[in-house]
Order: sequence, then structure tokens, then C-alpha cells
Amino acid sequence: MKYPKEYLEEIKSRLKVSTVVSKFVPIKKRGKEFVGLSPFKNEKTPSFTINDEKGFYHCFSTGEHGNIFDFLMKTQNLKFGEAVRSLANLAGLQPHRFTEKDEQREKEWNIYTEIYSNYIENNKKNIIPNCKNKKVLDYLKKRNLNIEIIKEFNISYVPFETTSFTIMKSQFDEKSLIDSGLFYLDERKNEYVDRFRSRLIFPIYSLTGKPIAIGGRIIEDNKKLAKYVNSPETSFFKKGNNLYNLNKARKVSSKNNEVFLVEGYMDVISLYDCQILNCVANLGTALTSKQVLLLGQFFSEIIICFDGDDSGFKAALRAAENSLKFLQPEKQISFLFLPDGEDPDSFVKKRGKEYFLKYSRDNKIQIHKFIYNHYLNNSKKTPTELAMIEKKLTNLANSILDSVVKKYVLGFFLEQLYNLLPSKINYNFKNYKPRKVKSLEITKNIYKQTQKFSSIEIKEFSLIYIILNNLDFFYHRLDLLDNLSFFSQENKILFQLIYESLKNGNYNNLVIDKKFLDNINKFATVKHIVRSNDENHPKIIQIFDDIKKDLKTHDLELRIQELESKFAEDFNQNTFDEIRRLKKEQNIN
Repeated sequence: MKYPKEYLEEIKSRLKVSTVVSKFVPIKKRGKEFVGLSPFKNEKTPSFTINDEKGFYHCFSTGEHGNIFDFLMKTQNLKFGEAVRSLANLAGLQPHRFTEKDEQREKEWNIYTEIYSNYIENNKKNIIPNCKNKKVLDYLKKRNLNIEIIKEFNISYVPFETTSFTIMKSQFDEKSLIDSGLFYLDERKNEYVDRFRSRLIFPIYSLTGKPIAIGGRIIEDNKKLAKYVNSPETSFFKKGNNLYNLNKARKVSSKNNEVFLVEGYMDVISLYDCQILNCVANLGTALTSKQVLLLGQFFSEIIICFDGDDSGFKAALRAAENSLKFLQPEKQISFLFLPDGEDPDSFVKKRGKEYFLKYSRDNKIQIHKFIYNHYLNNSKKTPTELAMIEKKLTNLANSILDSVVKKYVLGFFLEQLYNLLPSKINYNFKNYKPRKVKSLEITKNIYKQTQKFSSIEIKEFSLIYIILNNLDFFYHRLDLLDNLSFFSQENKILFQLIYESLKNGNYNNLVIDKKFLDNINKFATVKHIVRSNDENHPKIIQIFDDIKKDLKTHDLELRIQELESKFAEDFNQNTFDEIRRLKKEQNIN
């Protein structure tokens, strides 16, 4: 049985060709495309290209050409069904279950999108080319909606006295028209009414560019009518599963790794008109998990930019608490708050593209910091309130699905709260007695030289902290310290000092400069977790192993980058083989 076209298009829309290919072939960005050595023949000069915008790969040396399904079938020797199942899993979709209703559903989907296409086309004439409705013209002028942007987004107008239902009834059956949500029955008058009459309409498209819904806005003040009306949810349209303009925005994801999430259609249109193309809007609902995951397929950073008022702030907080759980190591969610009284539409019109982007760079705040600041700024910082905040933040951090991200967000929350204590408890290392601490010259120099720390150095501090807090344990488990990768020369020397003292059994006499010891205490992100599990060695080992893996991954990344730079110059087969070996090891790790 054939897979529904709708399902296949959904997979393709969620996955970049480069994302699929890069799992099997080392590729490098070159302009708008990616290049690499052909997977279809041995070669020294790259002839294999990937174009994400057009959705295909092409091999100039063999003539092989196709989409993501073709690639998997040809390179991995898979049947079409196997390739579909593999890519569906990668795209985060449930495996397709064939039923006798599949063909009927696909037929209904085609009718559904055709109805919306016809409806949009039928109403275009009310704006283009010669709109004579003064109220419409005044509104378009007021919102700076020029003819180019109207055409780009297929904006149109539905008059009060519309004949859309009558016209479309000659093309489609009545049930399909009602099921589309475009019309409803006025039981008092016993007649079908256009849901969007007297409204400017904004078509909403699927990822593949099919019209699936309408957003309508009144153009005059009328307190009896809702300002915005959306298509009702149907079996083909779920508000929480879609985003306005994502069909356009995803096409620029190969050039831009961030996306602006705003609240309204006009926010998107104004940003787009100013050449900020990486923008989408939610559809009148709170940000959902599916929307976050959907954006994460194309962009590495989501910048949530809501209105600069109380309602915008409250919406941002809901979005933050709902989406925190989906943070991933290479994905980020940030928040951007505009000056009070401004929204993206008004702000970008006044200030322009460059100012908006600069304002974003200077003022966006990462999700975990935004959440922490909110709870702290809205408290009196009494012991009971701080205890409640700690409980709330701990619960939020523990909801994060990725274990590594969870660890560091929790560490951040607890670190910040710990710094608010009126007097800090001096935690001594278990079995570590720095009596009359003798300063080692080497560690004095380390402290003087270390002013700023990278994330990798902080992870190194955390490893050292865990070891020093569990000297007895690591004395008996020296094997856990084998093959540790340190990148800071100072930390490498310090670790070697600790390792030798453990190896020789004289760790009770270990001497470390107090200033550097304080530095470890300050910057180690795991201290609260370790303190709460002093006797829980399995938990400590788990945390230790996680950080150890992070350092190993960093080491692999550096080695791969070095080899890729070398490969770009000489295309040596041995270098290529070593890259593939390291990437395989990276995936395993």
C-alpha cells in the first residue's frame, strides 16, 4: 500500500537534506550549499553537493540525484518502506499505520486544501487589483500593507455581503464546505454564513505550503465582534501543531540559525517586510511542545518576542515554563522584551531592521535566567519565600528531558540561590584537611592567570570538586580517573597532583593553594548536587561520568575540526577515514 503523500511531505518538511546526509558523509558549508566526497564512488575532490532550499542532493561524478528517501535507499541499501520508517523516526513522527481509510483520508485532505485554495483565490479580487472599499483601503494604508507584501502573504478581504458559499457549492459538496470550517449554519436564519465576512484574512499554510486555515481580523472598531477569528480545529488543522509563516521561514534556516517567535500576523508581516525573514507566529494559543519541537527541527535558537506589556510578559512566562523541558545541548530558547507599549510590528517600523537585530543581540535573555529573574524579582527574599522559589525552580529543572542540560540548569538555579544566603556555610572536603595551608607556587600562578573561564574549564572544576569531595572513594577506584581529558593546562597540572597523591596513598596531606580552592568552590556547578548526595556513590559516579563524557565529546570535536581543516586542503583518504572513525566514536559517546 502506498504511503499517503501528506505523510511523506511531512517527513521531508521536517528534515533538511544536509541533516540526513551528514550522518553518513562528512560535509562542509560552501555558500548556499554543502559539499563533500561522493558516497557513490571513491574520489579525492568533492563532487557531492546538497541544497537544503531545493531539497535535493546531486553527485557530479556519478550523476546520482534525489531527495532524502533516495539517499537512504541508495547509500544504506534500504527498501523505500525502510527508508520512510527510519526518516520518520529521525523527524520525530510516529510510524505510519496503514488502514483501509488511508486512501480516503488522503482524498479528503486534497479536497480540504483545494477548498482553502479556491476560497483564498475567490477573495483576492476584493483587494487586487482595484479595491474600492474605503474602509479596507484606509486600513491597508494605516498598517503599511503595500501591494507586494499583500501578494507575498496572499492577504485578502471578505466583504459582509459575500457569495463565497454559493460559488463554492457548485464545485464542492456541502458537507466538505462545512467540515472545512470556513462556513457555519446560522440556525436562526437557516442559512450558511461565511465565518470571515467583514474581515481581512491571512491564509495559514502547512510546512509544505498547502493552505490549511485562515486567520481573520476586523478592520473597524466593533466591540460586539472578536478582533481576531481563526479557522476552527479540524482533523487536518490543529492550532498547537502549526505556526504562521513557518513554511517560508524554514527556507532560510540554512542561512540563519535563529528564529523570532512573535504573537500576531502583522508582527510577522512587518518583520518580513523589513527583510527579517526568520519569523513565525503562534496561532492564538500558548506555546505548545509540538511548536517548540517543530522549530527545533530547523533552528538552533528560538527567540520569543512578545509585546512589551503585562499580558506579553505573562504570555512569555507561560511559554518559558512550558518549553524549558525541551532544552537540548545545542538548542537554545531566549526571550526578548521590547520597550513598554511596543510590539514587533510597531518597533521594527519605527526603528528598522538593523536596530531591531542589534536590540535583540543586546537584550535577549536565555530561558533559565529569565525564569530565575522572574521569581527572584517578584519575591521579598524572605527565608520562606526563597524556600518556595527553590522548590519551584528545582521542579522546573527536573522536568528537563535532557539529563545533561537538566544538570547544569539545576546547578545554575541552586548556585544563584546559594549566593543569597546571609552567611555561607563553609563546606570542608571530606577527609581533606588543609591545616596551615602551604601555598604551592604553581597554584598561586594558576589563580593569578585565570580571570575568565570557558564552559569546558568550569566542567573541569566540577570534576576536580567531585574528586576532592570523595578522596577515599577515588583512592579505591583509581580506574575511574583513567583517560580523563583536561584542556586547561593549569587544571591538567592540578589533576596530576591529585592523582599522584591518590596513587601514593598520601592524599590526606594534599596541599592546594586556598585561593584556587575557593575558585573551585565558586565555579563548580555540581556542588549542591554532590553535597546532597555525599554518601550516594552511584549518583556521584553518574554525575562524574556525565561530565567525563562531555569532556570526551569536546576532545573529539576539536580533533574532528582539526582533521576537517586538514582535509579541506589535501583531501587525503587517510584523513577522511580518521574523520569517519572519530565521528562514529562521537555518536557512540
